[in-house]
Amino acid sequence: MSLPPRSPLRIRNPRAAAFSLVLAVLGATVTVLGLFTDDALPPPEAAALTWDNVPAPSATTATRKPAAKRGPPTRLDIAAIGVHTPITAIGLRDDGTLDTPPLRSDAPAGWYRGSPAPGDPGPAIVVGHVDTARDGPAVFFRLRELKVGDTIAVRRSDRTVVRFTVVKVASYLKKAFPSEEVYGSTPTPSLRLITCGGSFDRDRGSYRSNIVVFATATP
Repeated sequence: MSLPPRSPLRIRNPRAAAFSLVLAVLGATVTVLGLFTDDALPPPEAAALTWDNVPAPSATTATRKPAAKRGPPTRLDIAAIGVHTPITAIGLRDDGTLDTPPLRSDAPAGWYRGSPAPGDPGPAIVVGHVDTARDGPAVFFRLRELKVGDTIAVRRSDRTVVRFTVVKVASYLKKAFPSEEVYGSTPTPSLRLITCGGSFDRDRGSYRSNIVVFATATP
């Protein structure tokens, strides 16, 4: 959206003009750095990972979950972005949206237990916080840095390790979250890592988008 042009102003005071220029440069710098400052983070009492408009899998999108072959996931390792975290099981909230791990920078990633276990056929769903205003970066702070071809390792309760290869990294507005693409059935084992991203809506206390990493099991 463009703004109407302003009428030119005649600056009569050179010192005032110079001061205005300094303020303008500083303002631009703050805008560029905003993502890394407290202004880009939610207030301490707000959840950094808010799943508004991110529904859990519905009957039309979810894979019918088979019995786990080797047990639930216990650990996630992503060497490319320095992620080494335990995995805890999470369910659904009363409103039908995905629950989240505790709101702490050291909180583990959360595996949605209504999805297949990593390594079993279908999309395993793992979520994590991006940051908190109180503690700073959280477990999936660097998730958006992953690239196609990066590898992900998931350890399961029987001590087997399932490896995945990243095939896509995407950002979606929460109001246009592609449930079918994320939760839809897959014939082979796959993995979906989800966190928040995009700009921060301070009025609602949540990010406007979600970062989703798509990965497939490595043969």
